[in-house]
Amino acid sequence: MSMENGKNAPVGVFDSGVGGLTVAREISRQLPNENIIYFGDTARVPYGSKSQNTIIRFSEQIIRFLKTKQVKAIVIACNTASALALDAVRDEFDIPILGVVIPGARAAVEATGNKKVGVVGTDATVQSGMYTKIIQGMAPDITVIEKACPLFVPLVEEGFKEHQVTREVIEYYLEPMRSTDIDTMILGCTHYPLLRSKIREYMGDKIQIVNPAYETAMDLKKLLHERDMENDGKTVQHSRYAFYVSDAAEKFRKFANTVMPFDVPTTNVVNIEEY
Repeated sequence: MSMENGKNAPVGVFDSGVGGLTVAREISRQLPNENIIYFGDTARVPYGSKSQNTIIRFSEQIIRFLKTKQVKAIVIACNTASALALDAVRDEFDIPILGVVIPGARAAVEATGNKKVGVVGTDATVQSGMYTKIIQGMAPDITVIEKACPLFVPLVEEGFKEHQVTREVIEYYLEPMRSTDIDTMILGCTHYPLLRSKIREYMGDKIQIVNPAYETAMDLKKLLHERDMENDGKTVQHSRYAFYVSDAAEKFRKFANTVMPFDVPTTNVVNIEEY
């Protein structure tokens, strides 16, 4: 692959479903010249309740699929897969792979004033303790409080973002965290930025909210720059974003249209088990 073609090559972004679209959206904002191939594993969602071995196997299959699309770098736009599979797939594949956990953790370490950080995420992410491990690896004196909020994802996906029930669930999960003195909170699941204003409303203005999707886009920008792999945007291409799923393409496309700042083109179904 010539380097010219290399710079034009797309970035692969994958997630267990639709949540990673918040990461794709940030990449499209911060790196407007980059082409994106997005894969959502809608047949096997959610990852948050699955074992580490299963999540590693799913991630390997998806990376093999993305490599057939000649991607130059891969973003695991899923906190669960980042927490449980990133190390394994980095060892296995010869392509730069970024997850969302490390950028989010680093941003929280930089943001906290009183060394107390809260993390909300899926069961699997919270049980893995990955945010605590990584944050304390960077700054051992920081106290991390992690809280699983498993109902947030279905509320977002079923379109309950503005519903009273969502406010009640936020209060139910976050009341214990609101009564601590954390000054920074990580939205440790890619669906949660879609609830950001509601969470912010409940938690109050004293708390800085870290969105790992944004931090990951900035890390990707830095990585592509350092490796001289940025797309300069000189070659005009029509189809800049392509979306693939393992099931339920139309449902995915409808939801994607509520997240992405443009009309989402046809979504293609892939038999991911073949990879």
